[in-house]
Amino acid sequence: MNLSELTTEQLEAAANMLKAIAHPMRIAILRFLEDNNSMTVTEIHEKLGIEQSTTSHHLGILKDKGVLLSKRIGKNTFYSLKNNNLSSIIDCVGKCSNMSQN
Repeated sequence: MNLSELTTEQLEAAANMLKAIAHPMRIAILRFLEDNNSMTVTEIHEKLGIEQSTTSHHLGILKDKGVLLSKRIGKNTFYSLKNNNLSSIIDCVGKCSNMSQN
């Protein structure tokens, strides 16, 4: 798809998704979800080593901006990547950050 084929709304949505992703903890969350497909808030907060409320805040932002999906099963809410193509963006950011250190 060429940039000229995107509508203003699509460009704004993409920019909002990138803004939501642009935080170290949120990138870490996306990495965990990329590796595990689906995780609960508790699983994510334990891996990150931060407060559960902070984890929930980051997950809320990612979900609100269309990056994540959530599914409630019993008492747990499971989060997953909304689109597997997000993995490519995460990989690209990782590669670009490694290049800047050389």
